[in-house]
Amino acid sequence: MALLGTVVNGICILIGALLGAIFRNIPERIKSTVMSGIGLSVVVLGVKMGLESKQFLIVIISLVVGGVLGEIWDIEEKLERLGKWVEKRAGYGAEGAISKGFVSATLLFVVGSMAIVGALHSGLRGDHLVLYTKSILDGFASIILTATFGIGVIFSAIPVVVYQGSIALMATQIDRFIPPSALEAFIAESTATGGILIVAIGLNMLNLTSVRVANLLPSILVNALIVAFMHVLFE
Repeated sequence: MALLGTVVNGICILIGALLGAIFRNIPERIKSTVMSGIGLSVVVLGVKMGLESKQFLIVIISLVVGGVLGEIWDIEEKLERLGKWVEKRAGYGAEGAISKGFVSATLLFVVGSMAIVGALHSGLRGDHLVLYTKSILDGFASIILTATFGIGVIFSAIPVVVYQGSIALMATQIDRFIPPSALEAFIAESTATGGILIVAIGLNMLNLTSVRVANLLPSILVNALIVAFMHVLFE
């Protein structure tokens, strides 16, 4: 079942968010310390993934072009509007409470190689181990995020399931159209590109930067197009 890992991931986020809502009175110093620990871990994970590139120039070009497209499309603003719409429909609390949790959790859970590679493994090989690992990490993170930002985190399970599920379903057919060498190149370079975005997320979590990470998301698409072009050109 190609979607098993994705479904487990969504369930773990829901459970973590509910636990975070129940134990929302966690002392501020504990939340701050744990969030700092998660932020540092995210940075290290991002650095590790960023070093997996075989052709780092592709990563740089992808980030530059993707960043320009993201700013033109203003993806981060649209995500925030979506979060506020969810907040209005749900009828919760003060303005911004739902949207902040939704956007923060969505960026953390969707961006990165674990989502892409895990979904590809689920679809191509029926191997859900990567997504199971991601599910555990996302579950623990959603507890803290919900305790910090509010119940909006629970709605991030929707884009996670849609995003990863779409990749997994496409991956069940992708090997019929894409040669293994091109697929391996895409996984390597998208891992590095996603890793850099994850570094930015970690730094934002540590309040060291205010990078508009969502506006860099098109870099993953640009990365795929560059890899495909180079495969056609040189193979």
